[in-house]
Amino acid sequence: MIKFAITGNIASGKSHVEKILKENGFKVFDADLIAHEILIQNKTVIEVFSDYDILENGELSRIKLGKLIFADKALREKLEDIIHPLVKKKILDLFEEYKKDKYIFISVPLLFETDMNTLFDKIILVSIEKGLQLKRLVKRNKLLNEDALLRINAQLSEDLKRDKSDYILENNSTIDAFTNKIKSFIETLD
Repeated sequence: MIKFAITGNIASGKSHVEKILKENGFKVFDADLIAHEILIQNKTVIEVFSDYDILENGELSRIKLGKLIFADKALREKLEDIIHPLVKKKILDLFEEYKKDKYIFISVPLLFETDMNTLFDKIILVSIEKGLQLKRLVKRNKLLNEDALLRINAQLSEDLKRDKSDYILENNSTIDAFTNKIKSFIETLD
């Protein structure tokens, strides 16, 4: 099995890569979705952050938690210390579960930040110009520019990720052009 990581900074187009790969019959998983499931099921986060307003109607509010952790690096690291080991374990479980497949793709936005890059054979970086990234993030998440910038700046610079990646898919044009780049990448797989 060849284990591919799909990475890229927020609002770069990773989910579109996932969608096209799935449409072409590949096993594709998203570490963000895994982390969200863990957040919902894990009571430790609510206990650790009990001094903060992160609940809505008695349930964890990802919106409130997001505002809190993207404004405070120490709190973000505290959350990551809880969640990232559990995400890593789930990824390893997926590798075991699908070990007979030729390829597996897992989207891991914080791949390098969490040192999970060592789990994978190949790394695909979805690249985007920062101005376009900001515009897409503001529109997609309905954020103010300053809130979007907090999220963008919380991630490792794309330049550092480029040097560590095996494939780079540029997403600075139309959706059709980007889809064609993804399909061209798929054609390189045997």
